Amino acid sequence: MEIKRFFEKSELVPAIVQDASTLQVLMLAYMNEKALRLTLESGETWFWSRSRGELWHKGSTSGNVQRVRELRYDCDCDALLVLVEPAGPACHTGNRSCFYRTLEFSGDCKNNE
Repeated sequence: MEIKRFFEKSELVPAIVQDASTLQVLMLAYMNEKALRLTLESGETWFWSRSRGELWHKGSTSGNVQRVRELRYDCDCDALLVLVEPAGPACHTGNRSCFYRTLEFSGDCKNNE
């Protein structure tokens, strides 16, 4: 399959990052075509930072790189699931996962750190 197919609907595709061993969801980021190609070439995750408008190699400054073990895509070819071996926390807050908070049915927010 041609990589360009993932970007027919949008220049960015959501990339759900999951720990390959525990299957814990670590983060959600976005990839453009260049980020996906760099990920495939390097074996480590690369993303497109929407806020900074630039490519971002996960762990390049923190050392918390994510070694890619498997890449999956959904039935519409418009979302990626990236199974990784993380070298450290995924979240910039220092949490293992960016999903460390719970939104209660009451509407209250709960911090699960």
